[in-house]
Amino acid sequence: MTTSPNSAAKKAQEALGLRLRSLRLDAGLTARELASATAWHFTRISKIENGIQRPTDADIRTWCAVCAADGEVADLIAQARSIESMYMEFRHRTRTGLKQLMRSPVPLYQRTAQFRIYEHNVIPGLFQTAGYIRAMLPFWFTFLGVRNDLDESVAARLERQSVLYDGAKTFSVVLEEACLRTPLGDTETLHGQLDRLLSIMSLPNVSLGIIPSMTVRDVIGSAGFWIFDDTLVKLETPTASIEVSQPHEIDLYATMFEHLRSWAVYGRDARGLIIRVQGELG
Repeated sequence: MTTSPNSAAKKAQEALGLRLRSLRLDAGLTARELASATAWHFTRISKIENGIQRPTDADIRTWCAVCAADGEVADLIAQARSIESMYMEFRHRTRTGLKQLMRSPVPLYQRTAQFRIYEHNVIPGLFQTAGYIRAMLPFWFTFLGVRNDLDESVAARLERQSVLYDGAKTFSVVLEEACLRTPLGDTETLHGQLDRLLSIMSLPNVSLGIIPSMTVRDVIGSAGFWIFDDTLVKLETPTASIEVSQPHEIDLYATMFEHLRSWAVYGRDARGLIIRVQGELG
């Protein structure tokens, strides 16, 4: 079940309100005492704490100052700023087809120096071949109810891959073995995609690890996620892109990434796994 954008923003705003309420309680202040200290009407305190009103950056700084919690300011401001943009519906960004959706991450890619990517069931877009993209996209035109601009969308997705050849950028990628075995398109398409992976692995700024399917572990990544430097995490649902910009949450994703990376095989072992899957394809 997909959460609606309004519902997601509402829940995020309520979560922010609860954090601010906790700071007030930890400081031993009633709502009226906080209102008096900030020169706000006490109903404003109630609206913020109950997720009815989103606080401004200045509100958060004032709130934290009164509650002696200045160390929380940066994280709370990041949380507040992410509420409106954390959940962006694809259907509002694809009215004229998928081409614009394919192009939308380009500015983010251009300003990112370190990419950390985890995928559990699909080859990352930066590594996809034209054939793989062509096999994957047709479903989404119908599912999202948008104009079929397949040729333009494939071209736009391939154009994004130019960042791979920027030596100032690094790409640390962890794939589950299932990514190698998801048969999008026919056998030839998947075989070509695996060849592309083998080629990508030779780039000096790319570190590609694969977690073998029978690896014994204590956690499984429930969704793919991309970490852009230490400033943003993006995840995709069938209908939307979720952005996480709160520093403490980004740290959690970074920790999860390192945990998943510890189970991956690299270099010769990773190449051997890819070649073995190719051999099983025939």
